[in-house]
Amino acid sequence: MGRWEPNARGRLEQAALELYVERGYVQTTVAEIAARAGLTERTFFRHFADKREVLFGGAGTLRELMVGAATDAPDSAAPIDAVAAALRAAGAMFEERHDGARLRQSVIAANAELQERELIKLASLGAALAEALRGRGVGDPAAGLAAEAGIAVFRIGFEQWINGPGEPSITQVLEASLAELKAVLAGGGSGSGARRPPHGP
Repeated sequence: MGRWEPNARGRLEQAALELYVERGYVQTTVAEIAARAGLTERTFFRHFADKREVLFGGAGTLRELMVGAATDAPDSAAPIDAVAAALRAAGAMFEERHDGARLRQSVIAANAELQERELIKLASLGAALAEALRGRGVGDPAAGLAAEAGIAVFRIGFEQWINGPGEPSITQVLEASLAELKAVLAGGGSGSGARRPPHGP
């Protein structure tokens, strides 16, 4: 095989995900992933530092998309609206990837080390988003609060989406989740916990 392997990274990601689901993350070796993809271990390590990073290789792209969208939001946009732009960018990245995202999340949910890595990724994403808001002139604690609210919306909305049939789209789910958060903060919303007047005569 020549030095150039068409779509090597994608083939390795697909092979790894299949093996993690079939055999378990811990039981799967890099050699097995490379063999399943029809590539060499050397090729694997040209693309990934270790087998864990196969599941998190898109984190940098996601961060760039969300930070870029927040930064490029109109100057007149409120902090939460800049965050909404970041969420739309995140949604666009995951459209058409429902089945793969569901499988990836099932692998992460079954392993404590991977769960910890996912939390670190989300914390890093929140910090980057807060910094983008500060770059827009948003002070603290508003920048941190808006960013963390956005990450919470992303995490909960993403979970709803992967546990559902894929429709509505993830972008629609994230927008609905953000609207629900705004309603809760305004004192309404289905999840506000507000006491409702009793029924009856």
